[in-house]
Amino acid sequence: MKKLLSIFSLVAFIGMGAIATSSISYADDMITAAEEMAGTVEDTMADAEMAVETATSEAIVEAAVVEEAAEEEATLSAGDTGFMIVATVLVILMTIPGLALFYGGLVRTKNMLSVLMQVFVTFAMISVLWAAYGYSLAFTDGNAFFGGMSKAFLAGITPDTLSGTIPEYVFVTFQLTFAAITPALILGAFAERVKFSAILVFLALWVTFVYIPVAHMVWGGGFLSTIGDGAKDFAGGTVVHINAGVAALVGAIVLGKRIGYGKEPMPPHNLVMTMVGAALLWVGWFGFNVGSELAADGIAGMVLINTQLATAAAVLGWVVAEWMFKGKPSMLGAASGAVAGLVAITPACGFVGPMGSIVIGFLASFVALWGATSLKASLGYDDSLDVFGIHGLAGIFGAMATGVFMATGLGGVGYGDGVSMMDQVTTQAIAVLVTVVWSGVISYILFKVVDAVIGLRVNEEDEREGLDTASHGERAYNM
Repeated sequence: MKKLLSIFSLVAFIGMGAIATSSISYADDMITAAEEMAGTVEDTMADAEMAVETATSEAIVEAAVVEEAAEEEATLSAGDTGFMIVATVLVILMTIPGLALFYGGLVRTKNMLSVLMQVFVTFAMISVLWAAYGYSLAFTDGNAFFGGMSKAFLAGITPDTLSGTIPEYVFVTFQLTFAAITPALILGAFAERVKFSAILVFLALWVTFVYIPVAHMVWGGGFLSTIGDGAKDFAGGTVVHINAGVAALVGAIVLGKRIGYGKEPMPPHNLVMTMVGAALLWVGWFGFNVGSELAADGIAGMVLINTQLATAAAVLGWVVAEWMFKGKPSMLGAASGAVAGLVAITPACGFVGPMGSIVIGFLASFVALWGATSLKASLGYDDSLDVFGIHGLAGIFGAMATGVFMATGLGGVGYGDGVSMMDQVTTQAIAVLVTVVWSGVISYILFKVVDAVIGLRVNEEDEREGLDTASHGERAYNM
């Protein structure tokens, strides 16, 4: 490079000398200057090369840091995965056989198998619909009410696809169990009088137009997650229990009362089964609530103790209430209290402290007992298994109580920056109201459509005979 620049300088000097007839000394000066310039250029180029190398090295290091951070963020946790698989199986346990036995024991002997069949097949049907389009519409980007169809039929999900620290397949299945148990809860409101074909069509439509939008609004980045500091629903107070409870009330009113309701005794035929079912619900609910943390961590531990304490307090509350108002505590009351406590703590379990959970559970038992007795009697509807009284009202109470007991002064995790108790309670109230209206209005429309096309209710002869033989040709007991 230095020689090349020297030659260029010499050529320039000869040319300039020929034109201007300059002196030889001047040429020497020019050569010296050219050599100095060449040295300067060479030094400058060396500095530039060093700067480029330094910048390149820094860019490589920065890219490596970013890549390492991305890898850390998308790392599979074997512990979390195992934990979530167990949680998912527990939710399946609380549905079949838990909910099925709980409901089955509460109906009359002639309708036992029909309830088991309804819960069992509903769980299977919604499982398939969830994989086809439910998961995509609930948990992908979309608008305020629905996600998109980018993951319809589980497109783009592989064994290596992660959701946080667990395989996305595990997350899909976990959320599937929520989508399947919620419509199964509704079945208890109009047990002993509904057509099997009609209820399957209704529940398929209900999951599509009621459950999925509410799930997206609360958990999928939709409307209710954007108001204020977001509606706080850790494991399904609005999405599952208020949603199902309101639909159950609408269904009980639309179908009307059972033949002989209020005139003939309709006691549960097997409270032993109901107690077993309630126990399975209690055990399985730990998968429901604790699993909603999606990780085996400290919050999961807090949810565990909160779920246990709220349920225990609710059992005691219902027993005390029956002792006070009826003179005798009942096994049915204790089982109902357990479910009421589980429902009430569901939205709050990840936000409140252990002492707050005891208060929530204890008070929820009184709310649910009032709903299942005094309110139902005064309004005159036939909610066969008190779905609205327990799931609807205890769910509403729990959602509102979440906004209060999450305060740090009451042992909770606290509010977001600049958010007061009143702010959060207001947000909770909006979430409850939106869920009640959405579920109530659309459920009514769907019931009416199915009734017009198929007919919701069995005929009087089949109802008196019992749905086990009239709808399924079987009996629960052959003695």
